[in-house]
Amino acid sequence: MEISSKENTCFFSNNPILPVDRSSFKSESSASKEKQSCCGGIKIFLGALSFVYFAKALSGSYLKSTITQIERRFDIPSSLVGVIDGSFEIGNLLIIILVSYFGAKLHRPRIIGAGCLIMSAGTFLIAMPQFFMGRYRYERFPSTVNSTVNISPCLQDKNQTPLSALDKSQAKINAGCEKEAGSSMWIYVLLGNLLRGLGETPIQPLGITYIDDYAIEENAALYIGCVQTAAIIGPIFGFLLGSLCAKLYVDIGFIDMDSITITQKDVQWVGAWWLGYLIAGAISVLAAIPFWFLPKHLPKPESRKDSSTSSEQSKFIIEDNRDQHKSYQQQAKIAEMAKGKSLQFLSWLLNFFPSLKILFGNPIYILYLCASIIQFNSLIGMVTYKPKYIEQQYGQTSSKTNFVIGLINIPAVAFGIFSGGLVMKKFRIGVLGAAKLSLGSSFFGYLLLLSLFAMGCENSEVAGLTVSYHGTKQLSDYEQALFSECNSGCSCSKNDWDPICGENGVTYISACLAGCQAANGSGKNTVFFNCSCVGNFESPQSSSAVVGPCQKGNECPKMFLYFLVISVITSYTLSVGGTPGYILLLRCIKPHLKSFALGIYTLAIRVLAGIPAPVYFGVAIDTTCLKWGSKRCGGRGACRLYDSSALRYVYLGLTLVLGTVSIFFSLAVLWVLRKRSSPPDETLSANGERGTCGTKSRKDNFVNSDCLIQSTYWPEKETRL
Repeated sequence: MEISSKENTCFFSNNPILPVDRSSFKSESSASKEKQSCCGGIKIFLGALSFVYFAKALSGSYLKSTITQIERRFDIPSSLVGVIDGSFEIGNLLIIILVSYFGAKLHRPRIIGAGCLIMSAGTFLIAMPQFFMGRYRYERFPSTVNSTVNISPCLQDKNQTPLSALDKSQAKINAGCEKEAGSSMWIYVLLGNLLRGLGETPIQPLGITYIDDYAIEENAALYIGCVQTAAIIGPIFGFLLGSLCAKLYVDIGFIDMDSITITQKDVQWVGAWWLGYLIAGAISVLAAIPFWFLPKHLPKPESRKDSSTSSEQSKFIIEDNRDQHKSYQQQAKIAEMAKGKSLQFLSWLLNFFPSLKILFGNPIYILYLCASIIQFNSLIGMVTYKPKYIEQQYGQTSSKTNFVIGLINIPAVAFGIFSGGLVMKKFRIGVLGAAKLSLGSSFFGYLLLLSLFAMGCENSEVAGLTVSYHGTKQLSDYEQALFSECNSGCSCSKNDWDPICGENGVTYISACLAGCQAANGSGKNTVFFNCSCVGNFESPQSSSAVVGPCQKGNECPKMFLYFLVISVITSYTLSVGGTPGYILLLRCIKPHLKSFALGIYTLAIRVLAGIPAPVYFGVAIDTTCLKWGSKRCGGRGACRLYDSSALRYVYLGLTLVLGTVSIFFSLAVLWVLRKRSSPPDETLSANGERGTCGTKSRKDNFVNSDCLIQSTYWPEKETRL
C-alpha cells in the first residue's frame, strides 16, 4: 500500500495538473463556428454561381438554336445573322478589362447580380420585335388561303381576278411597306445580344476568383468543377427549349391556327422563337436575386490566413529564375512610389508592356495561341450553322434538329472533356504527353469530319432550279429557266416562293409556274388540277399537285442517321483534347503571368474567332443559295433553297481547312516541346530552362486532379461546343 501510494504520489508529482484554459476552448469553438459560417457562405455562393452559369449557357445555346428562325422572321441573309451572333462577343469585350481590373476591388457578388439583370434585360430585348412588327406573313397564293374569292393559279388574263380583290391586296401590301420601311427590327436583336454580352462579363472573372479566395484550398478545384458542370448542362436545356419552341407557330396565341397553310417542313415556317427568350430572361432574373444578399467578403479559411498564395504557386515562385526576382524588386520599388491612384495606374501600365513582351517571347504560347484561334474559328462556324446545315441538307425540321443537337451532341462533348482529364490522371501524362493527346484528338476528329462529305443528300428536284421542266439537270441561269413553254401563257412572277408538289415527285416554285388552271379546297388541303407543267413532265396523265414541297430522296433519312453517328463520335474526339490543351497552356507559362496569359488568350479567341467566324461562314453559305425570297417592299430576303452539294462542300470544306491549318500549328508546338525537352526525368519550362514546369520524378510530373478539374474551364466552352 505504501509503495502504491508513493507511486501515485510520484505519478501526480511528475504530472502536475495543469489549469484549464477556457479561452482555448472558446477560441476552438469560435474557430469551428467561423469554419461553419465560411463553408456555409461559400456553398451558398457556389449554388448561386452554378445557377448563373446554367442560365447564361441556356440563353447562349438557345440563340444558336434560333439562328434559322431569326433569319426567316426578319428576312435577312446568313451573313447578317452572323453579325448578330458575334455581337455578344463585342459586348463582352467592351468592358472586360474594366470589370476584371476594378471588379475585384468592389462588391463582387452585387456586380455579378447587376450583370445578371443586364443579361436578362438584353434577353427580353431580343424578344421585343415580335410584339411591335405585326404578324408574320409568308408567301401564299390567294387560292390556298381561306377566301371567298376563287382565283385561278395561272392568271392567263388579269381581268380574271375581280378588281376589288386586287385593289384590296395591293392596298394591304402598300400599308405593310409603309410600316416596314422605317424599321429594321433585327437591330433590336443585335442590341439585345450586345447587352447580353455586357451582362455576362463579370460572371466569369469575379465568380471564379471569389471562390478561389474564400474556399478551402483543396476544395477550390472541386467547386470550380461543379460550376463548369452546370455550364455543360445549360446548353442541353437550351437546345431542348429551342426544339419545343420551334414546334409552335410564331404567332401562336394571336391568330387562328387553322388558317395556317404551311407546315414545319416548309422553309417559310417560323417557330415561336421569342417565347424561349422570355423564359431565358426570367431565369436570368431569378439567378440575380441571391447575389444581392451575399457579403462583400467571407471569412477566409484558417489554412489561407497565413499566406497570400497557395502552396503550388509558392513552389513555382521559389523555383523562378534571377530575372524574375529582379523584375519583382523593380515592381516593389514602383509600388512603393505609387501612393496615389494615378501612380498606381502608371505602375500597372509600366508592368504591362514588359509582361506582354515576355509572354509573346514564349514560342510555345504563341504557337498554341495561333492553333487555338484557328481551331475555334473552325468550331464556332461549324456550331453556329449546324442547325441550318441539317435542315437544308437532310430536310429536317428545326424542332428535330435542335432536339438532336441538345440530346446527343452536347452530352458527347461533355463526356469527351471528362475523358480527356481522366486519361491524363490515369496515365500520369506530363506536358509533352498533353501536347500529343491534344494533337491526336484534333487529327482524328477532323479525319472523321472528312467522311461527312460522302454522307450528303442530293438536291431536291425543283423545276427550273435543280432540274429543267423536261427532267434534265439544270445548267443554265435559273432565273431564265423558271419559265418554260408549259407556263408561257401564265402571268407569273419569278420572285414568288409558294412551292407545290406535283404527282411526278417534282417541286414547283408556285402553282402559277406549274401551269395549274384550277384549285379545289383551302388552306393545307388545297389541291391543284390541270397543271400543264406537271403533265408535261414524264407522265401526261398526272397533272395535279398539292401544297408544300416534295420530300427528299429515299436515301436521305439513312444518310441523316449516318451523319448523326459520325457527328457524335467527332464531337467526342475533338473534345478529348480540350483538357490536355489547357494543361499545356497553364504548365508552360511563368506562374506570375498565368492570369495575364489567360486574359490575352481569352481576348484573342473572342476578337479573332468569336466575332469574325459566324460572319464569313455566313457569307460563304450565302453563295450556295439557289432561290432568294423577296421582301414585301422589294429587295432580297432570306434564302429559300440552297444547292445541297455546294452547301456541303462549303460548310464542311471551310471547317476542315481551318482545322487542318490548326493541326500544323499544333505540330509546331510539339516540335518545339521536343526540341526543348530534356532527359525523360525532366519536363519543359516556360522559358526553356529545365525543371521549372516539371520535376525530376515521374510522380511529380503527374498532373493532379485539382488541375484537371480546373482545366475544364476554357473560354465560352458552353456556347462554342
